[in-house]
Amino acid sequence: MILPKMTDLFDLSHTLASELIRNADAPYEVLPKIKDFIRELSVKLRADEYYEICDGVFVAKDAKISDKATIIGPTIIGHGAEIRPGAYIRGSVLIGNGAVIGNSTEIKNAIIFDEVQLPHYNYVGDSILGYKAHLGAGAIISNFKLDHGNVKVRSGSDSIETGLRKFGALMGDFVEVGCNSVVLPGSIVGKRTLVYPLTSVRGIIPADIILHNDGTLTSRK
Repeated sequence: MILPKMTDLFDLSHTLASELIRNADAPYEVLPKIKDFIRELSVKLRADEYYEICDGVFVAKDAKISDKATIIGPTIIGHGAEIRPGAYIRGSVLIGNGAVIGNSTEIKNAIIFDEVQLPHYNYVGDSILGYKAHLGAGAIISNFKLDHGNVKVRSGSDSIETGLRKFGALMGDFVEVGCNSVVLPGSIVGKRTLVYPLTSVRGIIPADIILHNDGTLTSRK
């Protein structure tokens, strides 16, 4: 089984984590490195553009941060991003320019590219979401298996052992996930793919596909 390349999933000009992602041999290898990468990146941020609002939390001066949001470091929030009331950012999170993190949305150990929208009732753990990806209301990315075992990336009858107990998803640029869908651990979704509401997403989903809630795939082209 051949895994998609990071450059097939993401336009790396839309994240401060481009160096980290580009240098990964396997896509999921990025996830355990996010925390240390954010700490190292924090000391390089320009003081005229970012300020530290609390321990380890660096925010662009033109970002909009609700005082009713909870943000734990290490976290970096980019230019023009909007963190709305009720958001819960648990740390080890890099949020790109123009991203929206909304009410009752929880994020931990994740890279959120520019202009991603997680507007309400979303959970994103141990994941990377590409440029302009969007989760509908109630859509979640599950990062932990019920049997507490290591996460595998699956494609048909083939699988790859990641060695990670927590691994949510890699979602390419412009991916749209419909309301109340569940993206299961170890999923990889290609660029521009649409996921219908109430869908269970598992394994590797190609780019430019419509994933229907009965599991069938049709082309967007």
